[in-house]
Amino acid sequence: MTSTKAYKQEDVNVPLFEKYKEWTEGLSEKKARIRVFENIRDIPYAALPGLFDPVKGPEKMIAGNKGFCSPKHYLLGRMFGMLGIEVRYHVYAFLWRDVLAGRNNTVGALSAALPITYHMACKAFVGSGWVLLDATWDKALSKTGFPVNLVWDGVSDTGLAVEPLEEFVNNTAGENEKFLKGRTGVYSLSEKKKLARFSLELNKWLEESRGQSVNGI
Repeated sequence: MTSTKAYKQEDVNVPLFEKYKEWTEGLSEKKARIRVFENIRDIPYAALPGLFDPVKGPEKMIAGNKGFCSPKHYLLGRMFGMLGIEVRYHVYAFLWRDVLAGRNNTVGALSAALPITYHMACKAFVGSGWVLLDATWDKALSKTGFPVNLVWDGVSDTGLAVEPLEEFVNNTAGENEKFLKGRTGVYSLSEKKKLARFSLELNKWLEESRGQSVNGI
């Protein structure tokens, strides 16, 4: 298996490496991996184009402080690799209507017309086994009913952000990118338009939800 342990400082751009130092400097390995997970989790979730690349996606996400499951978990994989922790990438087929059941009517209605889509998380080799890590939903969404992983103890599985229909495993970021391109490349033009409109409405609703949570409404 190709290991993420191959990552070194020179493999990562300066802002990303500075962020890694900010999050981990002076901490034990366990506390460092918890801190990395928590900080990536709390990057506000937003379904944005242009962040699917395993290298450029995390860098753009850090710069814009917004992102979704793919750049979040590519970033987690890179930073865990710098901590000397092996990571592999797990992809889950799911339906957005299952995620949004009983929540926002407008976004929920749009989700009902979407095809099967794909969620990405990581498994990291911690201790003596593989541990599921899902940093998708940010803490500010916890009051909206999303299954936010508010606490990770550094050694146990977290919950999964979606209800999976099927699971796929890729050992490297490159394999994972190729797999996702193959799966999403078959979407029709109509499906792509529906996904684009849904993403815009989802992002708008989540921003409004965070504002309500902050204000205690």
